Amino acid sequence: MKKKGLILLLVSVLAVSCGEYQQLLKSPDPELKYEKGIEFFNLKKYSKALTLFEDVSTYYKGTERSQEVLVYISRCYIGQKNYTSAAEYYQIYIRNYPKGRYIIEARYMVGHCYYLDSPDARLDQTMTKDAITYLTQFVELYPDNEYTAQAYEEIEAMQNKLAQKEYYSAKLYYNLGTYLGNNYESCVIVSRNALKDYPGNKYQEEFSWLILQSKYQQLVNSVTERRQERAQDTEDECYSFITEYPQSKHRKAAEKILNELKKIMK
Repeated sequence: MKKKGLILLLVSVLAVSCGEYQQLLKSPDPELKYEKGIEFFNLKKYSKALTLFEDVSTYYKGTERSQEVLVYISRCYIGQKNYTSAAEYYQIYIRNYPKGRYIIEARYMVGHCYYLDSPDARLDQTMTKDAITYLTQFVELYPDNEYTAQAYEEIEAMQNKLAQKEYYSAKLYYNLGTYLGNNYESCVIVSRNALKDYPGNKYQEEFSWLILQSKYQQLVNSVTERRQERAQDTEDECYSFITEYPQSKHRKAAEKILNELKKIMK
């Protein structure tokens, strides 16, 4: 009976609470709605806060209060993990208030929202590229801001994700081998482009290893006339790899390839 009574009490409280909120929505007082919106936001009741802020946004449009309303709407969307909508409202703020009091937050958060919305590396990376674009613009505009260090970290993370996507492509070409053509050469091209486009990315060693393996496989599958040339090219790649990554987990395999090359070249 006690449990049943507690449930009935909870239902009654919720009913009263919902009733009060509905009355608030019907209120003609925008200031009351704005203040209650802040209260709900601070309680992390983002859906209720968002409804109130959106309701008063038209009323405050063109006034000083409009800046706060736009920013709170953006923050509510972030609280709901709706980063695309949050970025859209921050961009509205930037267009309307290029020198506003929240302009630094807005400029950083657009890139940050795209960073948070960036998908798995196997998927389309438009959002990732947008994050890099907006975050790069931010650090150029505000090199010493409190957000700048975090922005640099997020740019690096996004560049690593783009490099990861290229690594998956290069690995796929390598695994395809000579199926319907020389996929080893495609692997080399993708890997070299990734090393050039994303310097310092965390897949550098693996790209270099794929290049070395691909060149060796091209040698193995080569016609006689090109074996000597490809052997020399692969040997150069071996020495470069071992010099650049002396502690690599692939070092023994690279040295084994090097020994095979010496036999071929003799």
